Amino acid sequence: MKDLYQQAFTHATNFIKEANHQAIQVNENARENLQNLDFELPEQGVSATEVINELHQWVSPATMKMGSPRFFGFVIGGAYPVSVASNWLGTAWDQNTGLEKTTPGVAMLEKVSAKWMLKLLGLPEDSATAFVTGATVANFTALAAARNQVFSRAGWDVESDGLIGAPDVQIIISEESHPTVYKSLAMLGFGRNRVTKVPTDEQGRMDLKYFPDVAENSIIITQAGNINSGAFDPIGDICERVKGKNTWVHVDGAFGLWAMASTQYKHLGQGIEQADSWATDAHKWLNVPYDSGLAFVKNQHALKAAMAIKASYLPTEDAGRNPSDYTPELSRRARGIDVYAVLRHLGRQGVAELVERCCACAKRFADLFSEAGYEVLNEVILNQVVVCFGSEEKNLQIMDAVQKEGTCWVGQTIWKDRLAMRISVSNWQTDFAAVDESFAVIKNIAKSM
Repeated sequence: MKDLYQQAFTHATNFIKEANHQAIQVNENARENLQNLDFELPEQGVSATEVINELHQWVSPATMKMGSPRFFGFVIGGAYPVSVASNWLGTAWDQNTGLEKTTPGVAMLEKVSAKWMLKLLGLPEDSATAFVTGATVANFTALAAARNQVFSRAGWDVESDGLIGAPDVQIIISEESHPTVYKSLAMLGFGRNRVTKVPTDEQGRMDLKYFPDVAENSIIITQAGNINSGAFDPIGDICERVKGKNTWVHVDGAFGLWAMASTQYKHLGQGIEQADSWATDAHKWLNVPYDSGLAFVKNQHALKAAMAIKASYLPTEDAGRNPSDYTPELSRRARGIDVYAVLRHLGRQGVAELVERCCACAKRFADLFSEAGYEVLNEVILNQVVVCFGSEEKNLQIMDAVQKEGTCWVGQTIWKDRLAMRISVSNWQTDFAAVDESFAVIKNIAKSM
């Protein structure tokens, strides 16, 4: 086994070492070579060494270099070296992280890192934390707790009796809400279309002039970090507005919630601690390996009522914090290992520095584009930049050419009915040098079009 694991380690570390110096986008030859993996399952197997060599030979070249400091296409972090190492260690431990009694080590890592994050983000320190796959399931988990509480206060046991015949629940969301919110609502039985959409201002924030009257039995879904502009809804004002009614305010903060770790940017989420739940990703701005999502819920009972599982063979008596009481899964990997590792490695100041450097890099991008005469469509208050080069056709041509050139990778978006280039800065390696190198490539391509 030692030789096998050393072989995998060598392949992995060589990939990481070389990735920052290679074209980010996968070339067509590497895509075509993936056909070498597609054959009928043989009657006889091969050695483990051969399997690892085949994976490296065909899959490594066909892997998008998303961990590059010049990957700006989506809000995707890289992976701090400490989290890559902790992830390998966690795989070796191979813990089914469900019960504190049977997996005390990794359960403790979740408990401690949850405590650290709640304090770091300025959220109520007695909130419950769920370690899940990503923001989709984090939103789902938090909104399941919302469903439990709102229906319970309306006199309905939704976990036992379901939704047929249940009281009406008003769902209020932003017209800029992320598609994962709609998916979560659909999975919870609320439906994608039975929502009240609040119009937004020029930066994608809910416009309170158009905020509807809030009925009893309501769930309001706000946003901390618009996927295009980075803007925050007026969350504190919304929380004040709905006080005294049977309501639940949820915050979709897939990447923006991490801004609360910075004294320079936490003003964007003024009053955010008044909400009832929050969702975010650790594999975005905290830069841990995929997958790692987080849901924080103020009412621990509501979350456990929606998520806890009981069976005769599960040792839950006198249990501490059973991780499975807070997540949809009973069986899952120990995601808290990597979160703990990065937080322990960076400390409070390190997380704040990461956020602030990414935001500074985004602002530098915006300034360079503006100085070059290109239109920046958003107020760059966080880590998102939306830029337009002219017609839709020209924007598409430039983005395609940039992606094929390989130095950096940018994505496209529709912002206020205009197709544009979107740059998201959330990688731990990104600095001004990476910005300047990437901008030079984009500018040269744009000038040649």
